[in-house]
Amino acid sequence: MKKAKIIFWTTTILIFLFEGVMPALTSQTELAKEGIRHLGYPEYFGNALVVFKVLGVLALVIPQVPKNVKEWAYAGFGFDFIFASISHFAVDGFNFQSFFPLIILLILAISYIYYHKIERYKNIAL
Repeated sequence: MKKAKIIFWTTTILIFLFEGVMPALTSQTELAKEGIRHLGYPEYFGNALVVFKVLGVLALVIPQVPKNVKEWAYAGFGFDFIFASISHFAVDGFNFQSFFPLIILLILAISYIYYHKIERYKNIAL
């Protein structure tokens, strides 16, 4: 069980940093705004995305958040990473930036799998 918790928290903290802290700190920079424009999205979309990312990572890291809210957060991030990858493929073609969201999706999937392993163990222990 200790190994499962270490894997869960490591992957979840990576998601927290990449999808919560980093966007919150950099979303108003010119580079971030240009990145959103480059993909063809309006600036307000980037702002909304940051708000939902911050709410999503908080849902993942706060233990008291209900399970169904965590499920929605995992699903939202899954869609976000898939569509980010599609956007980059459509605009930039095949390059590292196009595959990077899929790498983060893999980290998210590991977090999700280990979240459920820990939850199953809690239910068995009851």
